[in-house]
Amino acid sequence: KIDVVSDHHFEALVARNDIDLVIVATPWSWHAEMALAAMKHGKDVAIEVPGVTTIEDCWKIVRTSEETRKHCIMLENCCYGYNETLILRMIHAGELGEILYGEGAYLHDLRSELFSDAGEGLWRRTEHTLRDGNIYPTHGLGPVANYMGIQRGDSFGHIVSMSSPQRGLDLYRNEHLKQGDPRWNERYVTGDMNTSLIKTAKGLTITVKHAVSIPQVYDRINLIAGTKGLFQDYPPRIYLDGANKNDAWGSIDAWSKYQHPLWKREGEIAAKIGGHGGMDYIMLYRLLQCYREGLAPDSDVYDAAAWSSVAPLSVESVAHGSAPVEFPDFTGGKWRERKISAIATQA
Repeated sequence: KIDVVSDHHFEALVARNDIDLVIVATPWSWHAEMALAAMKHGKDVAIEVPGVTTIEDCWKIVRTSEETRKHCIMLENCCYGYNETLILRMIHAGELGEILYGEGAYLHDLRSELFSDAGEGLWRRTEHTLRDGNIYPTHGLGPVANYMGIQRGDSFGHIVSMSSPQRGLDLYRNEHLKQGDPRWNERYVTGDMNTSLIKTAKGLTITVKHAVSIPQVYDRINLIAGTKGLFQDYPPRIYLDGANKNDAWGSIDAWSKYQHPLWKREGEIAAKIGGHGGMDYIMLYRLLQCYREGLAPDSDVYDAAAWSSVAPLSVESVAHGSAPVEFPDFTGGKWRERKISAIATQA
């Protein structure tokens, strides 16, 4: 029984012996501390995006996972979308040829949510007062990293990042907040558009964009290109050498044979339950499937650390005039021999 509520009440929760798996879905600043506590108490843990927010915490979750032999994964739901899983299987079937470059983004007008008096408005806006960079990269980056086999045959090499000026949150505050509101004392530093470029160890390139404080249509771009063609989302379309005519995009519906088995089996239920088009359901279904059957998760602590590291490394690059910044190798060189994620080949 819990009698007193405090910020650290989670410590009593993760210490219980009737819990096997902990899901951390709190403000970002608590992710690392809660994940570490769960693993140290013998629990596997799944962290909401963007995982952890500092390089120090990336190393902490890696080392703690290795020491405790407990899983620590990031719940990147966009890796489980219908389009993302279909394209992933097409890539591994060779339909796009040798992969060369990709692009992902989080372009989402969150101004009203950031200034809300409830929910994420109570904490998420604060992140825009702390650092300037690509602070929420994994919705766009995760699927591209899967397409490219990052941490499984290739790895992030270095990043160059640049931000536009910050204007959007100031303008929104001017138009919607009354004088005297304490939020007038806040100083926002996150540029309205951040563009980050990643070069992998094998020479592939990735563009990652972040913009949440200006008017725009939601878009994650979700582009992957190879020697035989490319796919781009929003709307979903594909162009393959010899298969398209008159420089016209084609529909991915023609490639439904690559529909992922998870969507074949669970897609109808996922659509009814919802959650970002059903991807949330598919992600959690797969998480529990792996857990109950004793399977390795589709992503692991090394993926969580690598994908999370983009945010703090982009901040460092921006702060140093868009200078290149090297990625740590959280696998200690084992990315060269690690097997491809089961989500790409699952039957």
